[in-house]
Amino acid sequence: MSARTEIRFTVNGTERAVPAYPMERLLDVLRNELGLTGTKEGCGEGECGSCSVMLNGELVNSCLVPVLQAEGADVRTIEGLAAETLHPVQKAFLECGGAQCGICTPGMIVATVHLLRSKPKPTMEEIREGLNGNLCRCTGYTRIFEAVKSAAQAMSSDDLKILAAAPEKAE
Repeated sequence: MSARTEIRFTVNGTERAVPAYPMERLLDVLRNELGLTGTKEGCGEGECGSCSVMLNGELVNSCLVPVLQAEGADVRTIEGLAAETLHPVQKAFLECGGAQCGICTPGMIVATVHLLRSKPKPTMEEIREGLNGNLCRCTGYTRIFEAVKSAAQAMSSDDLKILAAAPEKAE
């Protein structure tokens, strides 16, 4: 394994420099080095979406991303969605019962934010497609889909700011 090196990236709007092995999983660096334990490990094979984060505005399974790939990137985790109050998507998941055991919930919420960024008023088919990489093993998807619809209706222009695309890198 290569030696640890310093990886620099922005996490939830804050620039960070983290010593890590280049092929170490982004999931492990977020949880173990940065203490961002909101991102959960489900299957560890990129099948369940529990570890979903946004990397430069794209939804990724952080268990499959080597941290070196995050060098210079913008990473948004579940912790980066709420400021002083819950983000409308988080609030909708709580109000609609979309948050169940908690393992899939952070990934579902990050995937929902990613979906609403491109489809502010998604159809049911677009909701299903937007969340199709995220698995729930508790009780099903009805309440989760209701939460997505509720969040879409509740979103204001201020809420859209956090959904803005990652800033362009200076060259």
